[in-house]
Amino acid sequence: MNTLYPLLRLRRLRRHPGLRELVQETDLTLKNLVFPLFIKGKEGPRFPVASMPGIDQIPLSHLREEIEELIALGITTVILFGIPPYKDPTGSCALQEEGIVQEAIRLIHATSKEMLIIADLCLCEYTDHGHCGVLHHNSQEIDNDKTLPLLVEQALSLAKAGADVIAPSGMIDGAVLALRQGLDGAGFSSLPLLSYSVKYNSAFYGPFRRAAEGAPLYGDRSTHQMDPANGNEALREVALDIQEGADILMIKPAHAYLDVIYRVKQAHPHIPLGAYHTSGEFALLKAAGEKGWIDEKRAVLEILRGIRRAGADFIITYYAKEFAKWT
Repeated sequence: MNTLYPLLRLRRLRRHPGLRELVQETDLTLKNLVFPLFIKGKEGPRFPVASMPGIDQIPLSHLREEIEELIALGITTVILFGIPPYKDPTGSCALQEEGIVQEAIRLIHATSKEMLIIADLCLCEYTDHGHCGVLHHNSQEIDNDKTLPLLVEQALSLAKAGADVIAPSGMIDGAVLALRQGLDGAGFSSLPLLSYSVKYNSAFYGPFRRAAEGAPLYGDRSTHQMDPANGNEALREVALDIQEGADILMIKPAHAYLDVIYRVKQAHPHIPLGAYHTSGEFALLKAAGEKGWIDEKRAVLEILRGIRRAGADFIITYYAKEFAKWT
């Protein structure tokens, strides 16, 4: 008997492109992808983000055409980040009925009933210090208890504007419970919460912070975002958010934390799980692709499939438009 027979049998399934596709284990389609949008200003030109080729800050006057382009490509889910006209210590622009994201939500719904809108919920883009909440007096540390009611107020304003999903991303203790209670009490009990349950204090956020104009002016976020060395802690964070009422979980970043994605999905297989393929991960691929050091398309597809294979049900990625054109 040929001792190589078992190996040859597996190779038979790889000999034809159609056969490889037929037995492919991991599906990756546009329905698995979410495209981030940075909204800034009411009028004026689009402003390219230098460290994120192909990504722009988009004024409201150009948002309709952007949404129409995404729908034409088959992209039907977006997540919104806003850059306000001014910032202050409490991020008051985030709470306003006529805030930049609130206006964007209404405009998108008027443009397309098909588009699902996830509204990011955090104060870092709106505070003049760039941190994710109100700070203790003369301190760089977030005052958790003073921040929670502001997040609830922000959530209610986004809900009233028509957000389909609220996504708290600041890793503020007790935020999911406070938001769930606040939304339920205001008649928004059917509005789901997508919690950034596992968000690491990562080096891969730099381009995003420039695009969203939300980098801390001093200090860092190590007191409330997770230590990249920790994996078991992720399971504890997830368990707390589930207990508080999270409907969907998120892990950020994605590519560098495939083990965490896998462990969370194995521990909670019945809860939808997203992963954020971050700006830094995007920028690295773009830079290497532009220099010809890698085949960008092949590398991107390999990474996105790896994120899905690890257990992510959906991926927030700046490559959604290019994926739509490639496939």
